Amino acid sequence: MPLNESKINEPLRIVSDFGVELSRSSDLRHNVRNALELARNGLDLRFILLCLKDQTTETFELAESSGLAPAEFRRLEKILDNSLFRSVFESSNCEIFLPDNLPGDFSVLFPEVCSAIVAPVAISGNRFGILVSGIKNPDIESRHFTQLLGLFSSMIAQAYRIEYTVRGERERLREENKHLKLELKQKYDFSHIIGTSNAMKLVYEQVTQVARSNATVLLRGESGTGKELIANAIHYNSLRSKKPFVKVNCAALPDSLIESELFGHEKGAFTGADRLKRGRFELAEGGTLFLDEIGDLPQQTQIKLLRVLQEREFERVGGTQTIRTNIRLIAATNKDLEAAIRSGQFREDLYYRLNVFSIFLPPLRERKSDILLLAEHFLEKYEREHNKRIRRLSTPAIDMLMSYHFPGNVRELENAIERAVLACDSNVIHGHHLPPTLQTAEVSGTVTDLSLEAAVKAFERGLIQDALKSTRGNIAKVAKLLGSTERIIGYKIKKYGIEPARFRR
Repeated sequence: MPLNESKINEPLRIVSDFGVELSRSSDLRHNVRNALELARNGLDLRFILLCLKDQTTETFELAESSGLAPAEFRRLEKILDNSLFRSVFESSNCEIFLPDNLPGDFSVLFPEVCSAIVAPVAISGNRFGILVSGIKNPDIESRHFTQLLGLFSSMIAQAYRIEYTVRGERERLREENKHLKLELKQKYDFSHIIGTSNAMKLVYEQVTQVARSNATVLLRGESGTGKELIANAIHYNSLRSKKPFVKVNCAALPDSLIESELFGHEKGAFTGADRLKRGRFELAEGGTLFLDEIGDLPQQTQIKLLRVLQEREFERVGGTQTIRTNIRLIAATNKDLEAAIRSGQFREDLYYRLNVFSIFLPPLRERKSDILLLAEHFLEKYEREHNKRIRRLSTPAIDMLMSYHFPGNVRELENAIERAVLACDSNVIHGHHLPPTLQTAEVSGTVTDLSLEAAVKAFERGLIQDALKSTRGNIAKVAKLLGSTERIIGYKIKKYGIEPARFRR
């Protein structure tokens, strides 16, 4: 018998609309509820309901429904676990039940229902619920409703599959994010910052004092002294550590883009602004914004930044809506801001807003005792990264590092060690593995006499020191290692003023 289209309101359109409702929003329960309502009205059903199996109690629980009054809802929950529904759930087949086959309580609750269709809801053979509908028109052929209900149950199952997949991925990303934040906090813990000099101890003390406050911090120091590392340490040891940490290098952005990057822009604000863009202040909401090289900020942007710091609000470029902001600001510069104020390049009022708590990072030449610690740290880092096996730095190489003034500070030292690791063809880094700048007399100050005799003496001294270090000060082993005699080695040791005892460990 052909399907009576006037009775069921065009089933193909209903199926299409059912699918649209299931994917309308990110709220799956709301989508399922609306889809069931659409199916009940379109097919003129007495009710339609979705029951999900509780994995703990092994019972069916009413998840979503359409066409049930509150009293019916409460009474129906008592009969959902009937063996009739369980049999359909276990069989994986959609079935039709006439009044005589329905539970007694079911018929009493819905006397106008002439038949009920029950369909299992399953994902890849894994059953997790049933879809139940009550047909009230005896003239409708139930076989067609069975096909439709089976289709609806499959569509609902796919919607749940997508939801479970998205939920699992969201949970995985949440856990990964949590793990990465923990790693970052551990990475930027004070104990992981290298340096035991008095100058660095003062920095640690100041970071400890300011980290758990909301005060604006101004980091000052030469390029390469580790200002970004200290900014990370302040954020990840602060009360905002679970919120975003957003970094902006003011010197790296052209003047025409810096305002858009900081404050965002509205669609159509300027040529090429084809969509709304959130600025760094919005992205850092609740967390910390790090403005590096703030001394290079254009004058016009300085005015807007001053307003944000004073009023805690701003507008996007091309916008009129005022946006409130709750961020903690850390700024850094290698410039002499006082001189920039005198020359009119930096606003004095902004300077005082930024200079709430200043931390000066000492240059490497003022923390000589940290050079060897940093060199060993970078040696271990790049040994792993470049898959090399390097035991140590030679004594001449150490002397060269300690004598050099490092205008590029820690960054230059790190680059020098990485280059040495790449250039090293043995398990010891020698002086010739270091960059040429460290080996040049005029720059490094490590060579005072360029004569051949002085060069030979320096080479012999370094060679003997390396051999003493390898043999733990054993002169006999040094002689054997260098293919010489104990008498000659002893003579050279005395000549160059080397103390073998200091190499005995």
